Order: sequence, then structure tokens, then C-alpha cells
Amino acid sequence: MNRFNQDRINQIETKITEHLRSTGAKGYIIGISGGIDSALVATLCSRAVGPDRVWGLFMPSNVTSGQDRTDVGTLCTGLGIPLLETPIGSFIDTYHHLPGFVETPYLLGNLMARIRMTILYYYANRDNLLVCGTSNQTEYLLSYCTKYGDNAADFQPILHLFKEDVCILAEELGVPGEIVKKVPTAGLYAGQTDEKELGLSYREIDSALHNLIRHHWVPENDTERTVLAKVKAGRHKREPTSSLME
Repeated sequence: MNRFNQDRINQIETKITEHLRSTGAKGYIIGISGGIDSALVATLCSRAVGPDRVWGLFMPSNVTSGQDRTDVGTLCTGLGIPLLETPIGSFIDTYHHLPGFVETPYLLGNLMARIRMTILYYYANRDNLLVCGTSNQTEYLLSYCTKYGDNAADFQPILHLFKEDVCILAEELGVPGEIVKKVPTAGLYAGQTDEKELGLSYREIDSALHNLIRHHWVPENDTERTVLAKVKAGRHKREPTSSLME
């Protein structure tokens, strides 16, 4: 298993520090879910700019597990960063008054992601903070995210890291083991897991992506063809702005 040398860690933390300094913002605010990506971002930011300049925001829904709440509290206490909890159930309830409102796991999941980002930006605007994103390279390339939801941010410090890198670095930096070993899930509906939704394990996806990049996006097997199809289908999320002027 490849490990991170200190130079790679320093590069990430330096970019976190320099980006904050260049904007004049007071600090970073991070939506912390209890998952490994947000835990790693919170850890890197607190190391880079100090825990007094990092704010955690936990936004549970009615399907958020008690374990997630416990893990978020453990993480933020260990890092020494302030944590605000803002449940989003009442916000979701408001949308039931929309004409023609339909509730499916897909529609509700995307709505939850966008509500959370709206709340993050409210606090960021109020307190002169930057929203620090938690997207990784694997999910970015697959566009496994909600447009203008969890893929929206002012800064994305781990966007260059594949999921396997996230797991390695999180373990090296002392992210609590309960979070590192947790089955990845967006927590958008009961029983949802990332790998079940994607139809492949992260190990399979990362291996396919590495091979596709190495071979100039020419697939060599069925798994790579499946992954490439997901990459192509999600292009609109990575390049959301189009114009007839182009």
C-alpha cells in the first residue's frame, strides 16, 4: 500500500493556508457528515490553519444514524474545532408544500444535498468564512455528487485524491478508526451505500480509472467500459455551464 510522504501532506496543507490567506476570509466551514472525506478535510484544515479557524457543521436528517452523530462529535472534539448541529428535517418539510411535490429517494437525496449547501453558505456569508468542499477525485470523475449540492464549494483540498488515497491519508493522520472503517454512504436514504449505488467497489473503480487515464481513456475490459460510461454521463456536472457562444 502506497503511503504519503510528508512533502505531499505539506503541499496540501500549504495550499489550504495560502488559499485562506489570499481571500482574506476568517476561516473555513466544513459540512461534517461522519464520513471519511469530510473527516479528512477537517483534519487537514485544522492542521494547516489551526482549529480556531475551522468550523464544523453537522446537518442530520431523519435518516442520519446515531453513529454518525457520535463520530462527528468525537472527531471535532479530538481536533478541537467548534461544532454546530443544524437538523434539516424542518427545511425538507417546507418543500412538501410545493405544487406537484413528489418524494422519491433520488429527488429527496438531491434536495437534502442542496439544502445542506445552502445552510453552509448562509453561515459562510454571515461570518466571512469559506466553504471547504469534501469531494475526492474518484467521485469527481464519476460525477457521483449533486450538482450545486455537495459538489459546490469555495475550495476543494482533496479533489486530486482518489478514494484509496483518502483512506490511506486519513489513517496516517489519525482520523478515528470508526470513521476510516465505516462503509461509505451519502446518508441520503435508509440503507444507502455508495458502492451499492455505483454497482462497483471503490477499489474496482479506482483501478479502472487509473488504467483508463494511463491508456488515454480507452477501456480494456467490461469494468473499465462501465466506469467510462459513468464518466461520460456525468460530464454535465463537471462542466455545468454551456453556451451557444462557445
